[in-house]
Amino acid sequence: MKTMRYCLAACLFASSAAFAADYKVAVVDVERIMRESGPAVRATKKLEKEFEARRAEMQRIATQGKALETILSRNNISETERKAKERELVKLNQDYQRLQREFNEDRNTRMNEEIAAIQERARSAIKRIAETEKYDLILTEQEVLFRSRRLDITEKIIKQLDEK
Repeated sequence: MKTMRYCLAACLFASSAAFAADYKVAVVDVERIMRESGPAVRATKKLEKEFEARRAEMQRIATQGKALETILSRNNISETERKAKERELVKLNQDYQRLQREFNEDRNTRMNEEIAAIQERARSAIKRIAETEKYDLILTEQEVLFRSRRLDITEKIIKQLDEK
C-alpha cells in the first residue's frame, strides 16, 4: 500500500512537471517598479515640490519655537514677559502640531493617489506584456518563495512605463 502511494505521488509529480512545462510564467517586483520607474520618480519629485512650502512653514515655526525657548532660558527677563513668552510658546507648539498633523494627512492622501495611478499604469503594462508575450501567469515577487532571475520581467515593465 505504501509503495502504491509513492508510485502514485511520483506519477503525479512527473505529470505535473510535464504539464507545467507548457506554461509561461513570470515574476514582477512591484516595489522596484514603485521605486525606479519614471512615473514613480516623477511622482516623488512632484509631491516634494507640492509640499515644500508647507514644510518650510513648519520649519519656520520650529525655529521660532527654539528662539522662544532660548529667551525663556535666560534669567534676565521679567515675570510678565516670561508668562507672555510661555503662552506664545504654547500656542506656537499647538500650531506646529496641528500643521504637522494636517501636513502628514494631506501628504499621505496625495501619496496614495499617486501610488494608485502608478499601480494602475503598471497593471496595464503588465497586462500588455502578458498578452503580447503570451504569459499564462504573472506573480508579484512577494507571493513567491523562490524564483529564477530569468522569470523576472520587472525591467520590461519599467521600460514600458518610462516610454509613456
